[in-house]
Amino acid sequence: MFSKSKINEPGPRASDAATAAPAAARPAPPKQENQAPTSSAPKPKPAASILSSDLHVTGNLKTSGDIQVEGSVEGDIRAHLLTVGETATIKGEVTADDVVINGRIVGRVRGLKVRLTATARVEGDIIHKTIAIESGAHFEGSVQRDDDPLQPGGKSSGSANTSTGGESKSAAADNASSAARTTSKAASAAASARKQADTTPSS
Repeated sequence: MFSKSKINEPGPRASDAATAAPAAARPAPPKQENQAPTSSAPKPKPAASILSSDLHVTGNLKTSGDIQVEGSVEGDIRAHLLTVGETATIKGEVTADDVVINGRIVGRVRGLKVRLTATARVEGDIIHKTIAIESGAHFEGSVQRDDDPLQPGGKSSGSANTSTGGESKSAAADNASSAARTTSKAASAAASARKQADTTPSS
């Protein structure tokens, strides 16, 4: 209700005015241009780029971010995370840190983590550090583990040729040749037993 009037307030003292003037005259410390921003909030991760199911791309795609493909791509793709949708078809080489395949790829797949879901259809080689293949996935090609699969000519740790159902072609070939050798040995043994029976005089 009542307020104090400024008339009754004492003014600044001479000693206060003398100390305030030099403080105002001091220059501010220079800002360093190379300093990191003081804000501690991390930058939000950008959303994945989505290629819709009605989109057909001819050419190579390259990003340091994430891509989700629902349409068709004829060309190579390089990304951080690549998600191939169920309706997607990619004809070309795919290289990403993480690859999740729900659709179809015709070409080589390179990834640190590669995952084929039950709806995946891959026709080509897979070079990976870790791999997961769900039951029902269709895969025809070779699988090769590599410590650095993103670089062509990296250090490989072994490979296996595979076909639909995950059975190794080379293992199947080994089993077939082993069975053929076994059958051949059994046939030879039976033939020599017959020869002995024919040449042995009966008593």
